[in-house]
Formats: sequence, structure tokens, C-alpha cells
Amino acid sequence: MKLPLALALLIAALPASAQAAAPLPTTQWVLQQSTLTYHMTHPLHDVDGVSHDARGKGICQEGECNFLIAVPVKSFDSGDSNRDLHMIEATRGADYPMVIVRAQFPQTSTGSSTIYANLVVQFAGQTAHYEHVPFQRTSVGNDVRITGTVPATCSDFKITRPSFLTVPISNQIPVSVDSTWRPT
Repeated sequence: MKLPLALALLIAALPASAQAAAPLPTTQWVLQQSTLTYHMTHPLHDVDGVSHDARGKGICQEGECNFLIAVPVKSFDSGDSNRDLHMIEATRGADYPMVIVRAQFPQTSTGSSTIYANLVVQFAGQTAHYEHVPFQRTSVGNDVRITGTVPATCSDFKITRPSFLTVPISNQIPVSVDSTWRPT
């Protein structure tokens, strides 16, 4: 009597496991809109520099997603043109005019709102790697909104920290990401 019950459970489980093992469809994505904001802290003030000029594309296939995002260094606006010019100088923006981010994360069909990405960021002539960075994913119709923070630091990119009244800015320069992606 136990063997037929075990066999029945095994047969009942087969369709579910076969469906879970089915390959996920290949999906291509394009960046529709974005807001990237770096945050700089100094004992006398905090500054946010904002860019809406990022471009990006991505592809999810065979269980993995690979995305490429690029944004011009000069597109960040802190509300003070002198500070923005100094930021371009400090980050060697004339020699390395783009910030390039490559993101890799598992392709899922689940409704999980958190994804963990491995990032490779090229900025100021240097490359930094960030592992298992959490981002929030929200579906908006066919589009997907991704938000999160890249935990960047000046030392990651060998940037000499700018000083104000001989006091340098904080080493931490986190970059907040708010982006909307559309399948093509």
C-alpha cells in the first residue's frame, strides 16, 4: 500500500519539477529613463549630483542577465557649476568621460522584489567590483523599475578626495539608482 502512495506522490510532483526546469525565455531590455545620484559628504555640507543621461541595454538568457549602462561624467549636476567642473577634474573626466557599469544577476521567473547583482564599474580610469549588491525590482505594466545603491568610494577609483577648507570629503560616494527598463 505504501509503494503506490509514494509512486502517486512522485507522479504528482513530476509536472511541477518539469515546469521549474523549463528554460526561461530570452529577453532583451532597453533603458527607458534613469536618475543616478551620487552623494558626497563634507563636515560643512552634503552634496548630491544628479544625471538623467544614462543609456543602457541588457539581455537575459539561459538563466543569466547581463546589462550594460553608460553615463557621461559631465552630465552630473550638483547645482553648482564650479563644483561640477572640479568634480570632472578630480575624477579625470576629460580622459575618462564615461562611467560604464556592467551588471550580472540570475534570471528568475519568480516574483521576488529583490535582485542581487554583481557589478563591474569603470570610472576615472579604474575598475571596481561590487558583489551581491541588492536592488529592488518593481513591475510597472510591461516595464520594470530597478532601484538601489552602488556602495562606491573614492578609494575604489583612486580618486584624491577633494578638500574644502583643508578638510577632505568623505571617502564614501554612494550612487543611488532609479531606472526603468522596457523589454524590446
